[in-house]
Amino acid sequence: MKTIAQVIEGKTAPIATVEAGSTVLDALKQLAIHNIGAVLVTEAGSLAGIFSERDYARRVVLQGRTSAFTPVRDVMTAKLVHVTPHCTVEEAMQLMTDRRVRHLPVLDDAGTLVGIVSIGDMVKETIAYQQFLIAQLEAYITT
Repeated sequence: MKTIAQVIEGKTAPIATVEAGSTVLDALKQLAIHNIGAVLVTEAGSLAGIFSERDYARRVVLQGRTSAFTPVRDVMTAKLVHVTPHCTVEEAMQLMTDRRVRHLPVLDDAGTLVGIVSIGDMVKETIAYQQFLIAQLEAYITT
């Protein structure tokens, strides 16, 4: 199975980020522009959190806040769960399942942000791996 480094190597889109002081509306625009479900939040050049569609639903809409005036820092998830590039897809999927998250920032050994992976990325890689195994088994059986 692939490592997270191999997964992010194949991703071509830039890492979408917003500043912690940006409004929720700015973050929502980034989600729409990039067609993604979460955006990483930075503050003074460092990773400060993540803002997702789930955060929007639970911390903005349900609490009656206004997207145009609420800073992302007030509604983001600050306690980040992350993986390293050395982690396998299987390990990342298990972490996502255990922690009930859909997006994982990827930090290198120095703690520098190098990417982000989603549950969709993990499912895609798992399906590709299973198809590879099936093809290998079919080739073995027919020879």
